[in-house]
Amino acid sequence: MKILFVLTSHDELGATGEKTGFWLEEFAAPYYRFLDAGADITLVSPAGGQPPVDPKSQLPDFQTDATRRFEQDPELQAKLSKTDKLATVTADDFDAVFYPGGHGPLWDLSNDPDSISLIEHFYQQGKPVSAVCHAPAVLLKATNQKGEPLIQDKEITGFSNSEEVAVQLENVVPFSLEDELKKQGAKYSCGPDWNSYLIQDKLLITGQNPASSEAVADAVVALLKQ
Repeated sequence: MKILFVLTSHDELGATGEKTGFWLEEFAAPYYRFLDAGADITLVSPAGGQPPVDPKSQLPDFQTDATRRFEQDPELQAKLSKTDKLATVTADDFDAVFYPGGHGPLWDLSNDPDSISLIEHFYQQGKPVSAVCHAPAVLLKATNQKGEPLIQDKEITGFSNSEEVAVQLENVVPFSLEDELKKQGAKYSCGPDWNSYLIQDKLLITGQNPASSEAVADAVVALLKQ
């Protein structure tokens, strides 16, 4: 079982002067679920090297068993510090792709041509495409073989408008993820704020927020074992 993780390289939170990146728990929790299921995991990002961690995700309130395991795992920390460049990988070499969230992907991965092409090839090859929280933004510009939006008429979730308002970033983000998914024809749904909520529509597996991270990974593993 070979899993590709695609992480953001974007670290500026709009014009706020604050930093962003990927959300630590949305990386660590799925990583260890895949690892403990026996997966071989490759990490990539658009720029390669160390992807930026959202500093807020390292605050005490947001620590979980998975993030604490990461903090005690120098091997994974070293692996994360030298991600390969996204442009160097192809769907041919992996069984599934996973995108951790955080606000970073809204700026870079949602528009990255290498990422968009990668997603299209995974889907065309009948392989799971998964993303959690803000990372379903990576699906917005992917198309099917007819040139239609990949997520058109697909059941999808992602970080909700109410959650964005709760973190007071609705006027900072470049777009509302919930609104854009709907504009592309997705059948968007969400659960209560901050509760685990997962949607699987055949090969597309999406989670609403950090609490959904492990459930997304488990769904990918279950799909690969079928």
